Amino acid sequence: MISKNQIKYVHQLELKKFRKRDGVFVAEGPKVVGDLLRAGFEAVQLYATGEWPDEGREAQEVSDEELRKISFLQHPQQVLAVFRMKEKPVADSDLVLALDGVQDPGNLGTIIRIADWFGITTIYCSEDTADAWNPKVVQATMGSIARVNIIYTDLEEMIRRAQVPVYGTLLDGENIYAQPLSSKGIIVMGNEGNGISAPIRSLITNRLLIPQFHEGPESLNVAIATAITCSEFRRRG
Repeated sequence: MISKNQIKYVHQLELKKFRKRDGVFVAEGPKVVGDLLRAGFEAVQLYATGEWPDEGREAQEVSDEELRKISFLQHPQQVLAVFRMKEKPVADSDLVLALDGVQDPGNLGTIIRIADWFGITTIYCSEDTADAWNPKVVQATMGSIARVNIIYTDLEEMIRRAQVPVYGTLLDGENIYAQPLSSKGIIVMGNEGNGISAPIRSLITNRLLIPQFHEGPESLNVAIATAITCSEFRRRG
């Protein structure tokens, strides 16, 4: 039986200050939990119903009702784990993403998943980008957070030091489908409402535009724009 203290502790981890204090985060569902376990993340607490397939890890068995009490999901999925944060070794990557103030956890999680799909192993984030260990972000990655390095840094300083092309999608950019694209560089994606900030914009060496083919919405969702941009880079590569 799960205790009130255990329920309270898991709920606390919805807040960044408690995740940061203990260096842990929450993941849910067989896919996400399984990917993290296989990637070598340490599960400090593991709660599972009898339906969860045996992953070779000892779990505290809970009822469906108990799982609902600790879950952040509307429809809990067999297993919830509290994992210790792990510094993944930064692999050499010719192409990286840089996120400038992406605020929505769903967008961030989807971007991490997109990066994983296109083989981009490192994402640099400005300090005001959403926390990658937020339960909503972790869930939206569908396990990709186990394979992608997320590095929070002074983005302006990082880009200023970089000696590679810096790409950014901007309304005054040039048609991405008609521009030369390098297999090595930094792709900057900006805030949902304000786009790329002025200091970062000034460092972009290659201004790109995803063209609009008929009059309609004013802009693309940042995760969709990221997918289109990454796809075009990989298509050329």
